[in-house]
Amino acid sequence: MKKAPAFGHSGFLMESPAALQNTSRRGPALVAGVLWLAAGLSAGYWVLQALGRSPVTPLPVATPSLIQVDSLAVARVLGAQPLAASSPTAPAATGTQYNLLGVVDASAAGGAALIGVNGQPPRPYRVGASLEGGLVLQAVSRRSARLGASMDGPATVELTLPESAPAPS
Repeated sequence: MKKAPAFGHSGFLMESPAALQNTSRRGPALVAGVLWLAAGLSAGYWVLQALGRSPVTPLPVATPSLIQVDSLAVARVLGAQPLAASSPTAPAATGTQYNLLGVVDASAAGGAALIGVNGQPPRPYRVGASLEGGLVLQAVSRRSARLGASMDGPATVELTLPESAPAPS
């Protein structure tokens, strides 16, 4: 047989003394568990902080290696055609042959040209730079470069880029 609920003098449902005893035991146990968990996490954090610190040791610095320039890749970027399709070289008075493979026409900086000398791999030259054979790169334009004995003297060699082939469709 089931007991009827007991109501107090104010009309509220009163719990039995056994039910009150169970809830009163759980509260302090729950608070103690939370405090022990916080203490354990705090101790773990500080242990990891203490073990994780090591003295700063300098790393050995690697010496920088010289940059290798791929002249053929630079020539392709500047719009050079394969060597078989390149323009005929213009011989200078000294017997040196020059082959223009690319031009960068920068108005403010004067520009630069990618020139092969005597069948050697092409190298970039800025305006005013000396080339083999005693010539100086005097000026560059959109598709040509002028070489001369000095920067102010007359141009003795005019190099032009070959006409580009139409793109395949």
